[in-house]
Amino acid sequence: MASATGSSAGGGARVPEASFAERVYALVRRIPRGKAVSYGGVAAMLGYPRAARGVGGALSALPPGTDVPWWRVVNRDGRISLPGPGGLIQRKLLQEEGVRFGPDDRLDWARHGWSGEDGTAEGE
Repeated sequence: MASATGSSAGGGARVPEASFAERVYALVRRIPRGKAVSYGGVAAMLGYPRAARGVGGALSALPPGTDVPWWRVVNRDGRISLPGPGGLIQRKLLQEEGVRFGPDDRLDWARHGWSGEDGTAEGE
């Protein structure tokens, strides 16, 4: 029987491991409305604390119309790091969920931060 890690015992079929991007998407889907996590926070929750850029790369590869709430991931300072229209869209989506930004354009981590310990994906 194959294990969840992709190894197989007794010659059974291999179950492939989820790719890093798929794991990012699964975790980001769990971020509750009105909450946010940093790119590094997502990476750390996945066991790769130095892979913040990999998280950003995975999110930037999402197709239009995705069900992954990419806008809930911001930089470590609580700021939106997307330039131009993408950043404006991200800010609007967060604000529609009740996230507020201070005069320094940072969200309040104490109020809107998510540690991965609570909440489920929307629709569950």
